Amino acid sequence: MKDQQLLDNLYNTYADGGLRSRLYFLHKRLAWRTVVGMAELTKRGMDILLSGLLLIMLAPLFAALALLIYLESPGPVFFAQNRVGRWGKLFRMYKFRSMVINAEKLLEKLKEQNESAAGVIFKMKKDPRITRVGAVMRRTSLDELPQFWNVFKGDMSLVGPRPAIPGEVAEYTLDDRRRLDALPGITCIWQVSGRSNIDFKGQVRLDTRYIESRSFWFDIVLLFKTIPAVLFGKGAY
Repeated sequence: MKDQQLLDNLYNTYADGGLRSRLYFLHKRLAWRTVVGMAELTKRGMDILLSGLLLIMLAPLFAALALLIYLESPGPVFFAQNRVGRWGKLFRMYKFRSMVINAEKLLEKLKEQNESAAGVIFKMKKDPRITRVGAVMRRTSLDELPQFWNVFKGDMSLVGPRPAIPGEVAEYTLDDRRRLDALPGITCIWQVSGRSNIDFKGQVRLDTRYIESRSFWFDIVLLFKTIPAVLFGKGAY
């Protein structure tokens, strides 16, 4: 008899017919959506403000780099490539061109020399496709500067997992795809913790850690950590 009363009490409290339970659930859901929404709004506001200011302030540097790129390797100074964004959405990501014009075709001949242990991403410390100006830009991350335009547009964020190319995502496991749960960023945890010296699985673990613990202040910390990481160029190639 007591067991039946306990079951009845539980049913009345938590079943769909319990008005108090349903109101409590709706209240908690609204509170959660409000918190998440405000966090997203704050992050987006910071992205627009900082990327807009940097695009204006760095305009002379953009012009100088464009000239150096063209003088060494005549052709387009920007390199645009399809990347996979949040929840699998494709977008065009922009960089300063650091390689020769036919770099994509040469990649097929170089895949056997891939130095990435996981095999999902392609990395070579002495990639013959990279120009002299391109090598300097890569060590100092100057080739990434045009991505501030992607941030301003809303394709990317200042902080988030680095955006992968579709061919890499096609090889992702279900765990790897957790990287796609956040807007991709210019910098991230592994970018300030060793960059290309961290293998693919390590990058996935760090990206997942960021997604699970991200906050406005954590983004600020990572942005400040990015400065010495870029200056010293550890793991950049």
